Amino acid sequence: MQVADLLKKKGREVATIEPTATIGSVCDLLRERGIGALVVSADGTTIDGIISERDIVRALGAGASDDLLERPCHDIMTAEVFTCSNGDRVQHLMSMMTEKRIRHLPVEDGGGLAGIISIGDVVKHRLSELEEETRLLEDYIQHGR
Repeated sequence: MQVADLLKKKGREVATIEPTATIGSVCDLLRERGIGALVVSADGTTIDGIISERDIVRALGAGASDDLLERPCHDIMTAEVFTCSNGDRVQHLMSMMTEKRIRHLPVEDGGGLAGIISIGDVVKHRLSELEEETRLLEDYIQHGR
């Protein structure tokens, strides 16, 4: 299965936030949407960075608690963003997420933001595959076909 197939099922909506938005705004949006990361983008189509719950916790752990919620998110966002494309295979995403220790991969299509894949999306897909394989094996064992 390819990234494009996953996006057909889950949709292409990506939650973004401007680089100058406060970290307090980031926290509010993460909570409201029930998500773990936002793509940081000045125009909603280019990727300037990504900010996740992990970035916020790391900033707190580094002693940035006094004014953290008032600071712009570009201060603590991850600027080096790993991305994928519509044609990438899900197996490749699993490897990349494991190797790079990341949980979110924005999807780029023709240079623009075309979706986002989370580790949860990948796990959900893999569980569906395993359930289908199990069903087929059980059917084969029971009916010989």
